Amino acid sequence: MTHQPITSVLVIGGTGKTGRRVAERLEARGIQLRIGSRSASPSFDWTNEAGWDGCLEGMDAAYITYAPDLALPVANDCIEAFCGRAKHAGLKRLVLLSGRGEDEAQACEKIVQESSMDWTIVRASWFFQNFSEGAFLDMVLAGQITLPAGNTPEPFVDVDDIADVAVAAFAEEGHEGEIYEVTGPRLMTFTDVAAELSKATNTHVQFVDVPHDALMDGMTKSGAPKDVIWMLDYLFATVLDGRNASLTDGVQRALGRQPKDFADYARAVAATGLWKHAA
Repeated sequence: MTHQPITSVLVIGGTGKTGRRVAERLEARGIQLRIGSRSASPSFDWTNEAGWDGCLEGMDAAYITYAPDLALPVANDCIEAFCGRAKHAGLKRLVLLSGRGEDEAQACEKIVQESSMDWTIVRASWFFQNFSEGAFLDMVLAGQITLPAGNTPEPFVDVDDIADVAVAAFAEEGHEGEIYEVTGPRLMTFTDVAAELSKATNTHVQFVDVPHDALMDGMTKSGAPKDVIWMLDYLFATVLDGRNASLTDGVQRALGRQPKDFADYARAVAATGLWKHAA
């Protein structure tokens, strides 16, 4: 593959954890943006294929995120249809956010790889930011992370690192045809995470291991969104079985630096006051 200069990018999920950061970084580099979200104009909705063409028109490339996860059964068809429309629209490059240890996500990766466009895959571990911008925030605020995670370690990764890798794939040479499997610098159990959060907040945050069914029942009774419940069910029932209990060098290969550590992330978030109500 040869490097083709990118001047405009459709950022799907441009208001989400990674998409927002990718958009900010692209804009800082002077690359034209179009945010792909249901609230944007033109609107992007994975359930409305007819609306994709207006979002793709005039774009050189696309950053692809699929919510809640590429493991969702319908994701495969959506990614295949999107790649077809992107190719027809003349896009040069696709960067796909994928999930580590997910067979279904890897099937979607293959579709992107076979799209006849330049591609880069960013295959990520669980996000640090799930504890500050995602499903685990309320648990941190309550001082008790109640999840069916046991002692299985996970190499949590900073979303800022993911965004830096994705932007490098658009703005710099040498990333075409690369699969960057990105992790943080160390393996952490949820007990380790709770300990780091306790240090950062100067409070007591504990991890409490609970049966899987108890979490699902609690989430359902709390009125949590169905996609969040589905995602947690999938992650804890399937992915958190030790398959990802190893570190990779994706951040180092893509950026030439070490990935950010959870302790640094926790201190930075604590300094904003977000967790000030932690018990």
